[in-house]
Amino acid sequence: MTIAEMQAEIIRLKKEKDVCVLAHSYQTRDIIEVADFTGDSYKLSTLAATVKNRAVLMCGVRFMAETVKILSPEKTVYLANPAAGCPMAEQLSEEDIVLLKKKYPGYAVVAYINTTSRLKTHCDVCVTSSSAVEAVRRLPQKDVLFIPDCNLGAYVKRQVPEKNFAFFSGGCPIHARVTARQARAVKEAHPGAPLAVHPECTPEVTALADYVGSTAGIMKFARESDAREMIIGTETSIVQHLAFEFPERRFYALTKELICPNMRLTTLPDVLGTLRGVCGEEIILDAETMDKARKCLDTLKG
Repeated sequence: MTIAEMQAEIIRLKKEKDVCVLAHSYQTRDIIEVADFTGDSYKLSTLAATVKNRAVLMCGVRFMAETVKILSPEKTVYLANPAAGCPMAEQLSEEDIVLLKKKYPGYAVVAYINTTSRLKTHCDVCVTSSSAVEAVRRLPQKDVLFIPDCNLGAYVKRQVPEKNFAFFSGGCPIHARVTARQARAVKEAHPGAPLAVHPECTPEVTALADYVGSTAGIMKFARESDAREMIIGTETSIVQHLAFEFPERRFYALTKELICPNMRLTTLPDVLGTLRGVCGEEIILDAETMDKARKCLDTLKG
Protein backbone atom coordinates (compact mmCIF):
# COMPACT_ATOMS: atom_id res chain seq x y z
CA MET A 1 0.00 0.00 0.00
CA THR A 2 1.10 3.57 -0.62
CA ILE A 3 1.05 6.14 2.18
CA ALA A 4 -2.06 7.72 0.66
CA GLU A 5 -3.84 4.35 0.40
CA MET A 6 -2.95 3.50 3.99
CA GLN A 7 -4.18 6.88 5.21
CA ALA A 8 -7.46 6.44 3.34
CA GLU A 9 -7.97 3.01 4.92
CA ILE A 10 -7.22 4.38 8.39
CA ILE A 11 -9.79 7.14 7.91
CA ARG A 12 -12.36 4.59 6.72
CA LEU A 13 -11.70 2.17 9.60
CA LYS A 14 -11.72 4.76 12.38
CA LYS A 15 -15.17 5.87 11.24
CA GLU A 16 -16.41 2.30 10.85
CA LYS A 17 -15.12 1.24 14.29
CA ASP A 18 -15.94 4.50 16.08
CA VAL A 19 -12.35 5.25 17.08
CA CYS A 20 -10.92 8.66 17.87
CA VAL A 21 -7.26 8.88 16.80
CA LEU A 22 -4.94 11.06 18.88
CA ALA A 23 -1.45 12.03 17.72
CA HIS A 24 1.09 13.76 19.90
CA SER A 25 2.81 16.68 18.18
CA TYR A 26 6.06 14.67 18.00
CA GLN A 27 4.50 12.11 15.67
CA THR A 28 5.45 12.08 11.99
CA ARG A 29 3.51 13.99 9.39
CA ASP A 30 1.80 10.96 7.85
CA ILE A 31 0.26 10.13 11.24
CA ILE A 32 -0.64 13.73 12.08
CA GLU A 33 -2.66 13.91 8.86
CA VAL A 34 -5.02 11.06 9.85
CA ALA A 35 -5.48 12.07 13.49
CA ASP A 36 -8.67 13.61 14.85
CA PHE A 37 -6.67 15.66 17.34
CA THR A 38 -3.01 16.62 17.67
CA GLY A 39 -1.21 18.43 20.45
CA ASP A 40 0.49 17.97 23.81
CA SER A 41 -0.33 14.95 25.94
CA TYR A 42 -2.70 16.52 28.51
CA LYS A 43 -4.62 18.46 25.86
CA LEU A 44 -5.15 15.23 23.92
CA SER A 45 -6.43 13.37 26.98
CA THR A 46 -8.94 16.10 27.81
CA LEU A 47 -10.13 16.27 24.20
CA ALA A 48 -10.58 12.49 24.18
CA ALA A 49 -12.86 12.82 27.20
CA THR A 50 -15.18 15.14 25.26
CA VAL A 51 -15.80 12.96 22.21
CA LYS A 52 -18.56 10.40 21.86
CA ASN A 53 -16.34 7.71 20.33
CA ARG A 54 -16.34 4.47 22.29
CA ALA A 55 -12.63 3.88 21.62
CA VAL A 56 -9.48 6.02 21.50
CA LEU A 57 -6.20 5.24 19.77
CA MET A 58 -3.13 7.05 21.12
CA CYS A 59 -0.21 7.63 18.78
CA GLY A 60 2.36 8.59 21.35
CA VAL A 61 3.90 6.89 24.38
CA ARG A 62 2.51 4.78 27.20
CA PHE A 63 2.02 7.39 29.93
CA MET A 64 -0.08 9.42 27.48
CA ALA A 65 -2.36 6.48 26.77
CA GLU A 66 -2.64 5.87 30.52
CA THR A 67 -3.69 9.49 31.04
CA VAL A 68 -6.40 9.08 28.40
CA LYS A 69 -7.68 5.96 30.17
CA ILE A 70 -7.70 7.67 33.57
CA LEU A 71 -9.74 10.61 32.26
CA SER A 72 -12.00 8.36 30.14
CA PRO A 73 -12.30 5.09 32.09
CA GLU A 74 -15.44 4.11 30.19
CA LYS A 75 -13.64 4.16 26.85
CA THR A 76 -11.47 1.46 25.30
CA VAL A 77 -8.00 2.96 24.93
CA TYR A 78 -5.27 1.62 22.66
CA LEU A 79 -1.57 2.43 22.36
CA ALA A 80 -0.54 2.06 18.72
CA ASN A 81 2.95 0.75 19.51
CA PRO A 82 3.24 -1.07 22.88
CA ALA A 83 7.02 -0.58 22.95
CA ALA A 84 6.73 3.21 22.94
CA GLY A 85 7.60 4.27 26.47
CA CYS A 86 9.07 7.40 28.02
CA PRO A 87 12.46 7.15 29.78
CA MET A 88 11.59 10.13 31.97
CA ALA A 89 8.27 8.62 33.06
CA GLU A 90 10.00 5.37 33.92
CA GLN A 91 12.93 6.84 35.89
CA LEU A 92 11.16 6.71 39.24
CA SER A 93 9.56 3.64 40.77
CA GLU A 94 6.89 3.59 43.46
CA GLU A 95 9.57 2.54 45.95
CA ASP A 96 11.65 5.58 44.94
CA ILE A 97 8.84 8.05 45.50
CA VAL A 98 7.97 6.52 48.88
CA LEU A 99 11.60 6.99 49.97
CA LEU A 100 11.69 10.54 48.65
CA LYS A 101 8.53 11.45 50.55
CA LYS A 102 10.13 10.11 53.73
CA LYS A 103 13.24 12.17 53.02
CA TYR A 104 11.16 15.32 52.48
CA PRO A 105 8.24 15.08 54.93
CA GLY A 106 5.60 17.76 54.58
CA TYR A 107 6.65 18.72 51.04
CA ALA A 108 3.97 19.07 48.38
CA VAL A 109 4.78 16.37 45.81
CA VAL A 110 4.46 17.83 42.31
CA ALA A 111 4.51 15.36 39.44
CA TYR A 112 5.21 16.35 35.86
CA ILE A 113 2.58 14.72 33.66
CA ASN A 114 5.41 12.66 32.13
CA THR A 115 5.05 10.05 34.87
CA THR A 116 3.40 6.64 35.08
CA SER A 117 -0.12 6.22 36.40
CA ARG A 118 1.20 4.34 39.44
CA LEU A 119 3.61 7.15 40.29
CA LYS A 120 0.80 9.70 40.10
CA THR A 121 -1.06 7.82 42.85
CA HIS A 122 1.67 8.96 45.29
CA CYS A 123 1.64 12.64 44.25
CA ASP A 124 -0.37 15.67 45.31
CA VAL A 125 -0.34 17.80 42.17
CA CYS A 126 0.17 17.08 38.48
CA VAL A 127 1.54 19.75 36.13
CA THR A 128 2.37 20.21 32.48
CA SER A 129 5.30 22.23 31.15
CA SER A 130 2.88 25.08 30.43
CA SER A 131 1.04 25.00 33.79
CA ALA A 132 3.91 24.17 36.17
CA VAL A 133 4.89 27.71 37.14
CA GLU A 134 1.39 28.91 38.05
CA ALA A 135 0.45 25.59 39.68
CA VAL A 136 3.47 25.70 41.99
CA ARG A 137 2.94 29.38 42.69
CA ARG A 138 -0.62 28.64 43.88
CA LEU A 139 0.42 25.88 46.26
CA PRO A 140 -0.19 26.72 49.93
CA GLN A 141 2.94 24.79 50.88
CA LYS A 142 6.28 26.56 50.80
CA ASP A 143 8.22 23.31 50.35
CA VAL A 144 7.95 21.50 47.01
CA LEU A 145 9.29 18.12 45.89
CA PHE A 146 9.30 18.33 42.09
CA ILE A 147 9.60 15.09 40.10
CA PRO A 148 10.98 13.72 37.87
CA ASP A 149 12.49 16.44 35.64
CA CYS A 150 15.05 18.53 37.49
CA ASN A 151 15.49 20.82 34.45
CA LEU A 152 11.82 21.73 34.29
CA GLY A 153 11.95 21.99 38.08
CA ALA A 154 14.89 24.39 37.89
CA TYR A 155 12.99 26.52 35.38
CA VAL A 156 9.99 26.65 37.74
CA LYS A 157 12.25 27.50 40.67
CA ARG A 158 13.63 30.54 38.82
CA GLN A 159 10.07 31.78 38.24
CA VAL A 160 8.90 31.01 41.80
CA PRO A 161 11.88 31.93 44.04
CA GLU A 162 9.68 32.23 47.11
CA LYS A 163 9.29 28.44 47.26
CA ASN A 164 11.78 25.93 48.63
CA PHE A 165 12.46 23.11 46.14
CA ALA A 166 13.79 19.58 46.31
CA PHE A 167 14.44 17.63 43.13
CA PHE A 168 14.98 14.14 41.82
CA SER A 169 17.89 14.05 39.40
CA GLY A 170 15.86 12.95 36.39
CA GLY A 171 14.53 14.32 33.16
CA CYS A 172 14.24 13.90 29.42
CA PRO A 173 17.48 12.37 28.11
CA ILE A 174 16.83 13.88 24.68
CA HIS A 175 16.32 17.50 25.75
CA ALA A 176 18.94 17.24 28.49
CA ARG A 177 21.70 16.29 26.05
CA VAL A 178 21.54 19.66 24.28
CA THR A 179 24.50 21.83 25.28
CA ALA A 180 24.94 25.58 25.59
CA ARG A 181 27.78 25.29 23.06
CA GLN A 182 25.33 23.86 20.51
CA ALA A 183 22.83 26.62 21.25
CA ARG A 184 25.44 29.34 20.82
CA ALA A 185 26.73 27.75 17.59
CA VAL A 186 23.31 27.57 15.94
CA LYS A 187 22.54 31.15 17.00
CA GLU A 188 25.80 32.27 15.40
CA ALA A 189 24.96 30.32 12.24
CA HIS A 190 21.54 32.03 12.00
CA PRO A 191 21.98 35.54 13.42
CA GLY A 192 18.72 37.24 14.20
CA ALA A 193 16.72 34.01 14.29
CA PRO A 194 14.88 33.70 17.64
CA LEU A 195 15.63 30.56 19.66
CA ALA A 196 12.62 28.81 21.22
CA VAL A 197 13.35 25.92 23.58
CA HIS A 198 11.51 23.49 25.83
CA PRO A 199 12.06 23.85 29.61
CA GLU A 200 13.18 20.20 29.69
CA CYS A 201 16.49 21.59 28.36
CA THR A 202 19.20 22.47 30.87
CA PRO A 203 19.26 25.90 32.57
CA GLU A 204 22.39 26.77 30.55
CA VAL A 205 20.41 26.29 27.33
CA THR A 206 17.17 27.97 28.42
CA ALA A 207 19.23 31.00 29.51
CA LEU A 208 20.18 31.52 25.85
CA ALA A 209 16.62 31.28 24.54
CA ASP A 210 14.31 34.02 23.35
CA TYR A 211 11.33 31.90 24.35
CA VAL A 212 10.97 29.00 26.80
CA GLY A 213 7.79 26.95 26.83
CA SER A 214 5.89 23.77 26.09
CA THR A 215 5.74 22.25 22.64
CA ALA A 216 2.36 23.89 22.05
CA GLY A 217 3.80 27.13 23.40
CA ILE A 218 6.76 26.95 21.02
CA MET A 219 4.43 26.39 18.06
CA LYS A 220 2.23 29.31 19.17
CA PHE A 221 5.31 31.52 19.54
CA ALA A 222 6.41 30.55 16.02
CA ARG A 223 2.96 31.19 14.53
CA GLU A 224 2.69 34.63 16.10
CA SER A 225 6.26 35.71 15.36
CA ASP A 226 7.17 37.95 12.43
CA ALA A 227 10.60 36.32 12.20
CA ARG A 228 11.38 34.78 8.83
CA GLU A 229 13.76 32.31 10.47
CA MET A 230 13.55 30.53 13.81
CA ILE A 231 15.55 27.96 15.77
CA ILE A 232 13.48 25.24 17.43
CA GLY A 233 14.83 23.62 20.60
CA THR A 234 12.56 20.62 20.94
CA GLU A 235 11.87 17.38 19.03
CA THR A 236 12.80 17.87 15.38
CA SER A 237 9.32 16.82 14.19
CA ILE A 238 8.18 20.31 15.21
CA VAL A 239 10.58 21.81 12.67
CA GLN A 240 8.90 19.71 9.99
CA HIS A 241 5.35 20.57 11.09
CA LEU A 242 6.11 24.30 11.14
CA ALA A 243 7.76 24.06 7.73
CA PHE A 244 4.55 22.52 6.33
CA GLU A 245 2.49 25.27 7.93
CA PHE A 246 4.78 28.12 6.84
CA PRO A 247 6.67 27.02 3.70
CA GLU A 248 7.78 30.59 3.06
CA ARG A 249 9.74 30.67 6.34
CA ARG A 250 12.81 28.78 7.53
CA PHE A 251 12.93 26.70 10.71
CA TYR A 252 16.12 25.12 12.04
CA ALA A 253 16.61 22.38 14.62
CA LEU A 254 18.75 23.44 17.54
CA THR A 255 20.54 20.13 17.02
CA LYS A 256 19.89 17.02 14.94
CA GLU A 257 20.16 15.03 18.19
CA LEU A 258 16.71 16.21 19.30
CA ILE A 259 14.99 13.06 18.08
CA CYS A 260 12.88 10.97 20.47
CA PRO A 261 13.29 7.30 19.50
CA ASN A 262 10.19 6.32 21.48
CA MET A 263 8.00 8.80 19.61
CA ARG A 264 9.43 7.58 16.30
CA LEU A 265 8.53 3.97 17.10
CA THR A 266 4.92 4.51 16.09
CA THR A 267 4.41 4.14 12.34
CA LEU A 268 1.48 4.53 10.00
CA PRO A 269 1.30 0.71 9.62
CA ASP A 270 1.02 0.51 13.44
CA VAL A 271 -2.02 2.77 13.32
CA LEU A 272 -3.60 0.72 10.56
CA GLY A 273 -2.75 -2.56 12.26
CA THR A 274 -4.29 -1.43 15.55
CA LEU A 275 -7.51 -0.47 13.80
CA ARG A 276 -7.51 -3.88 12.11
CA GLY A 277 -6.99 -5.57 15.47
CA VAL A 278 -3.67 -7.19 14.61
CA CYS A 279 -1.33 -5.05 16.72
CA GLY A 280 -1.36 -2.31 19.31
CA GLU A 281 -2.27 -2.79 22.97
CA GLU A 282 -5.36 -2.03 24.99
CA ILE A 283 -4.52 -0.02 28.10
CA ILE A 284 -5.88 -1.73 31.22
CA LEU A 285 -5.67 -0.01 34.60
CA ASP A 286 -7.24 -1.15 37.85
CA ALA A 287 -9.92 1.00 39.45
CA GLU A 288 -7.82 1.96 42.48
CA THR A 289 -4.95 3.23 40.33
CA MET A 290 -7.30 5.23 38.13
CA ASP A 291 -9.08 6.76 41.11
CA LYS A 292 -5.91 7.81 42.92
CA ALA A 293 -4.15 9.03 39.78
CA ARG A 294 -7.28 10.94 38.76
CA LYS A 295 -7.10 13.00 41.95
CA CYS A 296 -3.58 14.07 40.99
CA LEU A 297 -4.56 14.84 37.40
CA ASP A 298 -7.68 16.73 38.45
CA THR A 299 -5.44 19.40 39.99
CA LEU A 300 -4.62 20.46 36.40
CA LYS A 301 -8.14 21.84 36.10
CA GLY A 302 -7.37 24.52 38.64
